Amino acid sequence: MSGIDECLREAMTLPGARGAALVEWISGLSLGRTGETPGGDPEAAAAEAAELARMAVEHAVFEPAESFDGPSGPGAPGAVKGLPVEDVIIVTRTGYHLLRYVEAPFDGGVFLHLWLDRDQANLALAMRHVRDLAERLVLV
Repeated sequence: MSGIDECLREAMTLPGARGAALVEWISGLSLGRTGETPGGDPEAAAAEAAELARMAVEHAVFEPAESFDGPSGPGAPGAVKGLPVEDVIIVTRTGYHLLRYVEAPFDGGVFLHLWLDRDQANLALAMRHVRDLAERLVLV
C-alpha cells in the first residue's frame, strides 16, 4: 500500500519516465505530480488528459462486449463491475502517454498519467508496472 507521492516517485523509476501525475478525471485537478510536464503547464496538462480520460469512459463504443450479453445495469446478473476502460495509451512521435484508471473511494475517479520517452521506454513494462502501482495506491 502506498500514498500518492510514493506512487509517483516509483513511477519515475521506469526507464524513459519523463513525468507522472495523479489526476481527478471529472474536474481535471492534479492530486500530485513529479518530473516534467508535457507542454510545460501542469494545470493544462492535467485538464487536457482528464478530458481524454473522461471521453474514453463516457462513450459507449468502449463498453466491454460482456455488458451487451443479457440484462444490463448495476446488480444485473453478469453485469460488468467498474469502469469500462482500464488504460488509455497515446503514442506520439517522441513519447508515450499512459493513463491508468484507479479505483477511488469518492465520487468521480482518478487516473495515473505516465509520460514516457519513446526511445528509452518499454511500453509493455510500463503498463505492467503502472497497473501494479494503481492496485497498491491508497486514496483516503
